[in-house]
Amino acid sequence: MSPAALPTLSIPVGVVVERRKAASPWVDFVWRGIAVLPNEPATTPWTVLREQDDTTLFYAGSAAIELYPSETARYRDNLASGNPSLWTVLSPSEGVWPYAVAAVTADPAEGEGFTEAGDNLVEAVPMPEALLETIEKFVAEHHVEREFVKRKRRRADPEALARREPEGGQE
Repeated sequence: MSPAALPTLSIPVGVVVERRKAASPWVDFVWRGIAVLPNEPATTPWTVLREQDDTTLFYAGSAAIELYPSETARYRDNLASGNPSLWTVLSPSEGVWPYAVAAVTADPAEGEGFTEAGDNLVEAVPMPEALLETIEKFVAEHHVEREFVKRKRRRADPEALARREPEGGQE
C-alpha cells in the first residue's frame, strides 16, 4: 500500500445492532445497524444491551473509521448535509451470529459502495457529537480545495477514416 493510501486518522468505534421479529413467513428476524458508539466499549461482541417486546439491541462489535486526506471533500459534504451520518456495514457470518461488523465509514460514497455486495446490511446512522467534532477537525486540518478541470474534446476528423490502409495490406 502506498503511503498516500494509508489513513491519517483511525477512530475506534462500537456498533449497536437491532434484531426485530419479522412479520414475514420467510425470515424470523430483521437485522440492522442503529447506532455507532464513540470509542470501543470494553464489552464482548454480541452482548445484549436491551430486550423489549420483539426487539433486542446488541453491542455487535467494533470497527475503525478510517479517515483519508484525499476524501475530505466527501466528509465535508456529509457534515454539511444537515444530517451527518456514519454508515454501518454488517456482512453475513458463518459463526453463531448471522452477521459480523465489517466496517463503519463517514464517506457516503464508500457506504454506497458497500451495498454492491448484495448480502451486506448497510445502514446510515446518526453521527455522534464527539465523532462529528473529530471529523470536522480532520477536514479543517487536511482539506485542500481542488479546482475542477473540464477536459476538452478533440474535434472529430472525418478524413481520418478515409486515410486508413485496408487490413491485410494492398490488394
